[in-house]
Amino acid sequence: MRRIKRAVALAALLPCIAWAAPPVLVPPAAADARVEKRAQVGIALTKVGPKTVNANSKIQISGVAKNRSDQRLDGLTMRLRYSAQPVVSRSQLDQYASGRPQLMPNIGPQQRLANIAAPGAKQNWTFKTSTKALQLRAPGVTPGVYPVGVEVLNSAQQVVGGLTTFVTYMPEKPRFKPVAISWVWPLIDRMHRTNDRTFFDDRLTEDMAPGGRLGSLVEAAAATGTPVTWGIDPALLDDAQRMASGEYTVNPFGAKKGTRKEKSKVAATWLASLKEAVKDDPYFAVPYGDPDVVALVRHKTPRDIGVAFDDRNTGVATKVLGRAANAHVAWPPYGAAGPGTLEQLAKHELKDGGTFLMSSSQFQNPPPGSLPNATTTIQTRVGKKNALLYDAKLNQIVSEGSGSAAGALMTEQRFLAETAMIAAEAPNLQRTVVVAPDRYWDPAPGLAENLLDYSADADWLRELPLSKIESAEPQPRVFNGYPDAYERYELGDAHLEQVRAIARRAATFQSVMTGQVNISYERALLRLESVAWRLSHGHAKRARNELADQLEADMNQVRIVTTKNKRVLMGGSSGKLPVLVENTLSNQSVKVRLVATSENTAKLQLGQLDPEEAVIELRPGERAQRWIPAQAAGNGNFRVQLELMIPGSGGRTFGGGETITVVTTGYGRIALLITGGGLAVLFVGVGVRAIRARRRRNSEAAGDGPTGTGPAGTAEQGNGFPGTAFAGPGVSASAEFPGAPGAPGPGLPGTGRPPGTGISPGPAATGAPAPGTAAPGVSGAAEPGDGISEPAADGSSAGRGKHAAGNGERRGRDGD
Repeated sequence: MRRIKRAVALAALLPCIAWAAPPVLVPPAAADARVEKRAQVGIALTKVGPKTVNANSKIQISGVAKNRSDQRLDGLTMRLRYSAQPVVSRSQLDQYASGRPQLMPNIGPQQRLANIAAPGAKQNWTFKTSTKALQLRAPGVTPGVYPVGVEVLNSAQQVVGGLTTFVTYMPEKPRFKPVAISWVWPLIDRMHRTNDRTFFDDRLTEDMAPGGRLGSLVEAAAATGTPVTWGIDPALLDDAQRMASGEYTVNPFGAKKGTRKEKSKVAATWLASLKEAVKDDPYFAVPYGDPDVVALVRHKTPRDIGVAFDDRNTGVATKVLGRAANAHVAWPPYGAAGPGTLEQLAKHELKDGGTFLMSSSQFQNPPPGSLPNATTTIQTRVGKKNALLYDAKLNQIVSEGSGSAAGALMTEQRFLAETAMIAAEAPNLQRTVVVAPDRYWDPAPGLAENLLDYSADADWLRELPLSKIESAEPQPRVFNGYPDAYERYELGDAHLEQVRAIARRAATFQSVMTGQVNISYERALLRLESVAWRLSHGHAKRARNELADQLEADMNQVRIVTTKNKRVLMGGSSGKLPVLVENTLSNQSVKVRLVATSENTAKLQLGQLDPEEAVIELRPGERAQRWIPAQAAGNGNFRVQLELMIPGSGGRTFGGGETITVVTTGYGRIALLITGGGLAVLFVGVGVRAIRARRRRNSEAAGDGPTGTGPAGTAEQGNGFPGTAFAGPGVSASAEFPGAPGAPGPGLPGTGRPPGTGISPGPAATGAPAPGTAAPGVSGAAEPGDGISEPAADGSSAGRGKHAAGNGERRGRDGD
């Protein structure tokens, strides 16, 4: 009993952080025994000792009382309540535990609580007594369990608070068979990642640290010699390994930007401690992520169960722990499953032998005259299988209400009393008990280690490995089946349907990957199907949305690149449309097939790429361009759908594709060449004209003769060429010049005009200008004109000049 004494001393030092009126472990049958409203005075235990009493034991029960009301409570007293008669059955024990202290008939010493009259005030209290004073005696040769408690009375002698616990009496000469007890040690956690790269919280750092939930479980198992069988979720080890292997990102739900975290020393230390603690113990792995297998079977998605059991996922445990699992145990969530779920678990986990681990509440008690043990068999669709049944009541005692120091002490007392009653029920029969705490068990500091110590040191218990109990003779038990009422606690239709939609998108993404697959959503999807989401529907929705967004972002890195306005210009009735495809993924090669479809095939027809050219393989960061032949039947805007297909899939698309608008014009290559040639001729003509004008100005400046404006003194109009005379009134320009209109000639040297082109000297005057006046079309300042007339639509030539007097432009025609 050395360890028990040490545990008692440790328990006395635990802080009192919980204030509870009597026990929180109340089964439905005892619901009416609950206090209807919260007690005005809260009671917390700090010490109950010794753990096991005998005829000469001194008993001490200590705790703290607190005024939880908002008013003064004067005249409070506390008194001890107990029963001098031992509990005769586990059901009676449960009645005492869930009832009020008034159920105990005997009243012990009392004391005043004068210091908690004010609201919120606290006062320590202690009762010291003995087994003789309480008249406790051994019920025979078996352990005896006695209820003992305290109650608080107000000035009107009304009960305003209290609690009940138990002490266990051991006879001097016991004769009974100790109960064989075995522990399943759960190392399973809630989910912390959406995709494989990002955590949505950093809670594991706290939980894996010394004193944290996961740290305490590993420390407790390592500190005792009590054998345990570990039940480990590979997803938890996967998370810890990711944190310990390098930098990681934490991006809480709703945050715009994540936080980079350094490589976790806490995770690395925890993994090393776990590997050391588990090295001599058997372990089994639950399917990756601990999926809600019952819900998956109900929604006809058993394939995901097989994926979760696959070695590429459960093998994480083998890699981290350095050895494969050496126990074959199928543990459905909360120990409950129907025929379909049992079939799937048997196919994947028990194909080479092993056992189910289920709750005893799913089975009927054995026939009259027998008391329940832990081993039985169950018929499944794949044959009869062994089943280990953990004690539902013990599991409830250990798992619930044990998070605080005061709750932990109550748990210890009840655990000892409950196991002692199992031994006392049939002292001549070998009883077996399995304890498998809740998957997310979070015991108060010291509780887990104490319970393992009690399992080894209590006189009525004998610790055994799980395999020893599994090998015991199975007891016939009738399976009740899966209760319909449990269905409402499973993952719902909406959640699983959206997860399946994400899975279909992820499968599409993976189908275009080539070479080594470096981006996988398989484990992320398994984490979304975890039974842990039953406890957090709001976070499940956020995790679902985060994963869907991340998947879409990754898929969009393989895309068709278009301009902002999504328009492509095609000159003429035919051409080729450029299409650019890129892969901006940093570590994954892909292969896609490009398909272009015209929405108006009557106006725009597209040719087909060669099969080899249509399939595009892109390495990370690579781009590729393809040219789609096109034939237009007129001008206009025509929509073209560009899509990426999965090669060899029979037409399955990848991504959303792009729609572009092809703008066609009526100008083909020949039309463009003609237009370009015309423009070239135009520019040449303008250049020639400029050169001739410059020559005229140079001739005038050098005095080489008239330049087409006539002598400055007479203001007589010239013909624009040196060495020629102006055709006077009544004289036809064609008669005077062989090259004029009406008189085709050989052309003029230096003009660049071909033979037969007439040159008009300018507008002809209707009469000789008077001396000293300006000729028609010539300014009064004798401003030189351009001297070149252009052919009119009727074949005559028109000249241009400026009139000085009228400050306007006058035009004359030959023959007017």
